Amino acid sequence: MRLTDFRSYHEADITLDRGITTFLGQNGQGKTNLVEAVAYASLLGSHRVATDAPLVRAGAARAIVGVEMARDDRTVLIEVEINPGRANRARINRSPVPRAREVLGLLRTVVFAPEDLALVKGDPSDRRRFIDDLLVQRAPRMSGVKSDYDRILKQRNALLKSAQAARRSGGQDVARTLEVWDEQLAAVGGELTAERVALVTHLRPHLVDAYALLAGGEQASSAADVAISYSSSLGNDVDVSSDRHVWRESLLRGIEARRREELDRGVTLVGPHRDDLLLELGGMPAKGFASHGESWSIALGLRLAGLEVLRSEGDDPVLILDDVFAELDAARRRRLTERVAGCTQVLITAAVAEDVPEQLIGRRLMVSKGSVTDA
Repeated sequence: MRLTDFRSYHEADITLDRGITTFLGQNGQGKTNLVEAVAYASLLGSHRVATDAPLVRAGAARAIVGVEMARDDRTVLIEVEINPGRANRARINRSPVPRAREVLGLLRTVVFAPEDLALVKGDPSDRRRFIDDLLVQRAPRMSGVKSDYDRILKQRNALLKSAQAARRSGGQDVARTLEVWDEQLAAVGGELTAERVALVTHLRPHLVDAYALLAGGEQASSAADVAISYSSSLGNDVDVSSDRHVWRESLLRGIEARRREELDRGVTLVGPHRDDLLLELGGMPAKGFASHGESWSIALGLRLAGLEVLRSEGDDPVLILDDVFAELDAARRRRLTERVAGCTQVLITAAVAEDVPEQLIGRRLMVSKGSVTDA
């Protein structure tokens, strides 16, 4: 891994091994910045911030993340140039690619971090991002589908705003021109929704297994009742299908049914941008009913379920455990260790070595003021 002007690092060049590597150091020394860079090369996004600007070192115009990975007896060099406010650029084996998203799918990662408690307790947007990030790692072409949907949604919302203003001023009614955007939104949104629904189906048994492992015997009765389902903005009447054509037709009907409300409010009210993942424990919504420990187990269970889905469809992803052991009790630490010890590569960050189970320490690297040395 080679970094230039990424976060707190002016320059960094680090060789990582197979198996487990633990980055140790006090808070604020740059541990998480390192694993964040690995994840960025995989997802073209950070698990900590929503925009790229904070990733560039203060005073620098850009940042570069380079990751050389070994896969199928060959090496691949991924380089991403992060340009806040402008299009990012990327190279594969030093050759420029037309779009940065061409690197997606080459390096796959699963990241678990303290922020993941939002998967249970946070807003629907947190859960949508979880499912979409996993979706893109499974099928990199879905990054283009998601980008197309976001573009169509933005343009349709702008038209709805114009229609709303026109109606209030008595000007020209532009509602008829919405039909073209309705069709595009339904077609692309139908594909995105169908792929999400299919992925939730794959996740479901893995989540049940992972939660049962993490919860342990003291919660065995509720472990079997953990559930995940796809919640559509169309309501409960829609057939939860993985057929994109079914979803296209359902979205068109939903748009038509809420046409007047959309025109009144000037915003798109139907589509995958308003969907959610419904997480339940013992038949009750996990958000608001699950305890703190149960919420952690569900959040970690979601990440482990994603890990198993990716493992079942290709090589092991790189598993990143970013400062999570301090949040887990001894029993959950032990159970997590049982699940991840056999992964091909695991990157761990911790402020205190004692927080990490002995079986997971592996190679130790000490991080202090942006300097990385063997401990």
